[in-house]
Amino acid sequence: MFESLSAEIIAIGSELLAPDRTDTNSLWLTEQLNRLGIEVKLKTIVGDDDARLEETIKDAARRSKVVITTGGLGPTEDDITRKITARALGRRLLLDEVVLAEIRQRFQSFGVTMPERNSRQAMVIEDAEVLPNPNGTAPGMFLDHNGTAIVLLPGPPRELKPMFENHVAAKLAGRAGSLRVVRRMLRVAGMGESAVDEKIAPVYSQYDNPVTTILFNKSEIEIHLTARGRTEKEANDLLDRLSAQIEERLGNAVFSFGGETMEQVVGMKLALGGYTLSVAESCTGGLLAQRLTSVPGSSKYFIEGVVTYANDAKTRALGVEPILLLEHGAVSGPVAEAMAEGMRQRAGTDFALSITGIAGPEGGTEEKPVGTVFIALADEVETKHRKFTLPGDRNLVRWRASQAALDMLRRKLL
Repeated sequence: MFESLSAEIIAIGSELLAPDRTDTNSLWLTEQLNRLGIEVKLKTIVGDDDARLEETIKDAARRSKVVITTGGLGPTEDDITRKITARALGRRLLLDEVVLAEIRQRFQSFGVTMPERNSRQAMVIEDAEVLPNPNGTAPGMFLDHNGTAIVLLPGPPRELKPMFENHVAAKLAGRAGSLRVVRRMLRVAGMGESAVDEKIAPVYSQYDNPVTTILFNKSEIEIHLTARGRTEKEANDLLDRLSAQIEERLGNAVFSFGGETMEQVVGMKLALGGYTLSVAESCTGGLLAQRLTSVPGSSKYFIEGVVTYANDAKTRALGVEPILLLEHGAVSGPVAEAMAEGMRQRAGTDFALSITGIAGPEGGTEEKPVGTVFIALADEVETKHRKFTLPGDRNLVRWRASQAALDMLRRKLL
């Protein structure tokens, strides 16, 4: 059984606790550490709170062999990382005249006199190695504390990433030894979490290495595999063996073997086949087109999209006969098919997808409740539709409808 070096990441800053902020630094650092054979066991976000940060750093240094902090190295009062880390480790904070001169020189190079408060950034923890920061004024630090590597990195990604790559990665690689940790994510469409687990548990439960985790994400199942090996190849071979067995159990419900999104997979299949696509949307309001065009190079296969929200727009832009709308309603199989056929004829594409439905929270009936969605796919041979009853709020219904449409096309391209 392999035992990897354990790491913790502490993201510091009250702004990271806001509902609209994501700690992307920790995601990037986790990927880098995994490549070195170091496994991240815990990530913590701490606001600008002296007591809580001190407690977090003390606990992390006691239980992990690598502790990385991000942020809080600026010149203002709420940049507390240097001070609190020194206190937590029982070390002094000393003014480094060389660092101070470098910060002052950086300001002078821009024709500006250094504000006195920036001198705080020249305070260095006792016995720490200063990590240069050519992209900012906040130097990082690296120190060994009772066998644990403590790394202080600045928060801005344009400063953090080169500092880690140029001054930290090699130091940590030497501590990690030859062990490598490799992760892989498989994505599954059209199945629930319990159904996936029922099919693949007999396979993955036989393995202690790799470790398997199953997660539900919006409209798909993610299967996370983590393997440890003496080399990256050894770990990847273990992943290959297990993922092949999982694919055999789940069949074409597995649409991604390396974490690719549905729109990336569909785009790749369209590009490889030399096919073109257009889309007609009602309840998704352009979400399907947005997802398709978020993929670089999508102009090779995506030609056109229209949002026909109102009934007369469906008639005017797509040629949907008013009698169909009258007899079946806008949310119906016949209208979805007419939308797809009209879109394909309008754009001259190999395939056309259409979506019409009730995203809610209002507009549902007993016959067609909120979440009722019809999706149609047209090509030169035939046009077919499927009816879905999708759970969730308005945003989730829209997202799941776009995912179901893409999956319909993916399975056709198989």
